[in-house]
Amino acid sequence: METIKTTVMGERRDTPRGSSLLEISKDYQRMFKRPIILAKVDNELQELGNAVTRPCDIEFLDISDPNGFRIYQRSAVFLMLYAAKAVLGEKTRVVVEHSINKNYYCSIPDEDIDITEELLESIELKMRDTVDGNTPIEKFSISVEYAMELAKRFNLQDKADYMLYRRTSNVNFYRLDWFWDYFYAPMAPSAGYITQFKLRPKNSGFLLLFPSPSNLDAIGEIALVDKVFQIFRESNKWARILEVGNVGSLNNAICDNKLDNLILVSEALHEKKTANIADNICADSKKVVFIAGPSSSGKTTFAQRLCVQLRVNGFKPSMISLDNYFLGPAEAPLDEFGKPNFESVDAIDVETINAHLKALIAGERVEMPTFNFLTGSREYKGKFLQLGENDILVIEGIHALNSRVNGQIDDKDKFKIFISALTQLNMDDHNYISTTDTRLIRRIVRDSRRRGFDSRTTLSVWPSVVRGETQFIFPYQKEADVFFNSALIYEMCILKHYAEPHLFQINRSWPEYTEARRLVKFLDSFLSVDSHQVPTNSILREFIGGSCFE
Repeated sequence: METIKTTVMGERRDTPRGSSLLEISKDYQRMFKRPIILAKVDNELQELGNAVTRPCDIEFLDISDPNGFRIYQRSAVFLMLYAAKAVLGEKTRVVVEHSINKNYYCSIPDEDIDITEELLESIELKMRDTVDGNTPIEKFSISVEYAMELAKRFNLQDKADYMLYRRTSNVNFYRLDWFWDYFYAPMAPSAGYITQFKLRPKNSGFLLLFPSPSNLDAIGEIALVDKVFQIFRESNKWARILEVGNVGSLNNAICDNKLDNLILVSEALHEKKTANIADNICADSKKVVFIAGPSSSGKTTFAQRLCVQLRVNGFKPSMISLDNYFLGPAEAPLDEFGKPNFESVDAIDVETINAHLKALIAGERVEMPTFNFLTGSREYKGKFLQLGENDILVIEGIHALNSRVNGQIDDKDKFKIFISALTQLNMDDHNYISTTDTRLIRRIVRDSRRRGFDSRTTLSVWPSVVRGETQFIFPYQKEADVFFNSALIYEMCILKHYAEPHLFQINRSWPEYTEARRLVKFLDSFLSVDSHQVPTNSILREFIGGSCFE
């Protein structure tokens, strides 16, 4: 038998040509606490069913890796859809609307179907029977024409719209028993890998709950932040107003020359929401506004637009960015890997922030700092601030809702806003777009333009950013008086033009290649459009440049 030279999990070995990754993985399962579910071959993600035909480096992944957890979620969705159609009929439409705390909120649009605990129990029982039977999940490369037939059979019109813009004549469909569906990223080899899940009713839909990446053996019930959930519901309403709910309908709008109107309405919805927030601040006679949110959520531009609306109400806003209070890299706290943790609240000079806020509220004149991201140091350049009688202080930064930052301001005087890019657009009914990916692509574009970072640097620090957000930012969202969704339904068609060149520069030999290729494949679904139609006050301008606020 012919063998080829491979390196598997750092071990050199001769591997029979044509061996599947699944067969090879069995020799390395002992190194993992959870089942191996995915592989990286020369830094590119591959399903375990793929064969090894050439010399290569192989790394196996379980759900503790973000890519492994994504494949678990995706495969669980496929399993849930199969079971729902088995119980309710193969033409029943089921929609994965969005993610909440790494779990999925789903709906069944048919008004004649009531989502009861009894119905969910029936679907969950079918899922568990399929898992016990270890039914294979098979991938087939089929013609677009045949894919269209399958889409019609299973009432997957969203897939048909999406496939109109495929650049190839074939498309990958997956089959679980008799059910076929399209997913744009890898799947588990069989239903037997999806051992832990729960279905729970929520409002008019239901939640598909997953295990923690660190503990496959248990699923904890999640405590939903109702305000966040309402923002998602509002986002779906906006999508209906714009008549764009998925990538296929967005691409249709572009081809039908409707992008101008789409941009105008999207931006008008942002402006209306911002104006409403400003009205509430003024009506309640607030003195200090705190704006927090994760990286690349558009805090700075939103704060500027809010200031404009506050001026409309007759007030004089003054804005402070907490970024200007960063400690230098040498003073920043370290994470568990010994690297600077810039997402920690201890990465900013809390003592100076509180001293300045106290002085400003007392009517004193304060010299304000500016942080130079190129030199990594804080600078004072003679910029002074002093508040007058009708002034409102607007403070934006990732830690603005942390009590260590705002705790010295009386509750009656402060108004707290949490902002994030909660994407209202999905690839299709069953492939949702991660809000984290939206922010990552925004950051890649902005970091290159404003901070001199290449995309490899941005991708290398992003896992640390996400860990920091989970620990230091998202726990405080429940403190907000109001939420603002900064996502724009058209933005990925614009960002694609800027992000792709940076992603293509990443070499296959670099660890960041895996994530770069995943993002390139994601962006390939969107038609690219020119940015000249984006208004100069748009949140998107914070990332692509040309903002009237810069």
